[in-house]
Amino acid sequence: MRLFNKPTSVKGTLLALLLPAGIGLMALAWVVHGLLLDRMSRDFVESRLKDEVAFLEHQIRQAGGAIDSLNTGDYFQDVFHHAFAIHSPSETLISPAAWRPLLAPLLTLDSEGSVRIQGDNTAASPSDILAYRKAFEVNGTPIVVIVSEDFGALKRSQTELHAWTAVVSVLLILLLVGVIWIGINLAMRPVVSIKGALTRLQDGEISRIGVQAPEEFRPLVQQLNQLLDSLDHRLERSRDALANLSHSVKTPISAVRQILEDTERPLDTSLRQQMASRLSDIDTQLEAEMRRSRFAGPQVGKSAYPLTQARDLLWMLGRLYPDKSFELASSLPEDCRWAIEEHDLNEILGNLLDNAGKWSDSFVELSLEEVSGKPRISVIDDGPGVPEQELAKLGQRGVRLDEQTPGHGLGLAIVQDIVGRYEGSLRFAARTPAGLHVQVTL
Repeated sequence: MRLFNKPTSVKGTLLALLLPAGIGLMALAWVVHGLLLDRMSRDFVESRLKDEVAFLEHQIRQAGGAIDSLNTGDYFQDVFHHAFAIHSPSETLISPAAWRPLLAPLLTLDSEGSVRIQGDNTAASPSDILAYRKAFEVNGTPIVVIVSEDFGALKRSQTELHAWTAVVSVLLILLLVGVIWIGINLAMRPVVSIKGALTRLQDGEISRIGVQAPEEFRPLVQQLNQLLDSLDHRLERSRDALANLSHSVKTPISAVRQILEDTERPLDTSLRQQMASRLSDIDTQLEAEMRRSRFAGPQVGKSAYPLTQARDLLWMLGRLYPDKSFELASSLPEDCRWAIEEHDLNEILGNLLDNAGKWSDSFVELSLEEVSGKPRISVIDDGPGVPEQELAKLGQRGVRLDEQTPGHGLGLAIVQDIVGRYEGSLRFAARTPAGLHVQVTL
């Protein structure tokens, strides 16, 4: 059974949680206060009674056990507000006399220490007393001393204090409600600001959310702005792709059309080869733009398992280039995930490994790692390498440093585009004695 339904208001949810908790804690504090007050009162009274019993014992010992010689009277009742009883085999003194029904039975007890008596309904005596009893001998004469206090009067004062504590607790609860309400409203101000920014964004007044949000809301604002950037980039890429495609295929199509419309020239082998070349250029451009259109770029909630994808690609390329060795070096855990769309990672790894497989003599190594929390991909091969002065040309669209090797010069350019969308870097370095080192940091 669910304690709470789906929340319709953050304020309501916070109040529903905080108010009962605050009231419960205040009630618990009030109960504990009552228990502690009762315990402290009893301990305090017992300590006073014990001290006064010791005082009486001292007086009796000085009198040599002759309790009739003590000038007691109502001394303890008037000065200490306590009743007392002194008993010896020859005499018993109890003051005040109204307490005799309460104190007389205590004189015959065998135990010592504090004793509490409740429930006596005699009009002249209290109904709740706390007494301290001690027995000792003076010159062989057994003597019992009891000092007691009206605990009911103390309890009544204690109850009054506890009631005032309850009143203060209620006032504190009301104050707590006000503080919680003010705190919730202050804490929810950024949400109101974000709501207003979203409204202005929908109305076209702003293009991005620029609210100074607190730390808890910054990821939300950043992800929303990133989503807007992604949508703008997609629109821009779509427009650029259509413009590039239109510009790229216009010339080959015009050339093919001229050949087909020229009825005076026969379609010999040379013209057929020209048409095939033009159509191949169109096909290459269409393929490149279609691949570019599938690039996702940074996507919220999208991730990939780099080790799984790398092993699949290495297995496939090992079948494509059976005379070459493809190795994987990584210290990443098996369940490691990178915040990159799967197809984008597949394009990066596939193009880099395919390029290295083409040029390597016998060995290609793929390295996957994280440096300062950033994914890093490294591919090295033992091929002829690239001269230092030609490294800057790598990654440019359509640039092929060796026209004898099959390809369109698009692989590294595609990698460059994807890495750019992830605000990463693509570096090329010549290896010693031969080969190429390509490093991608996202």
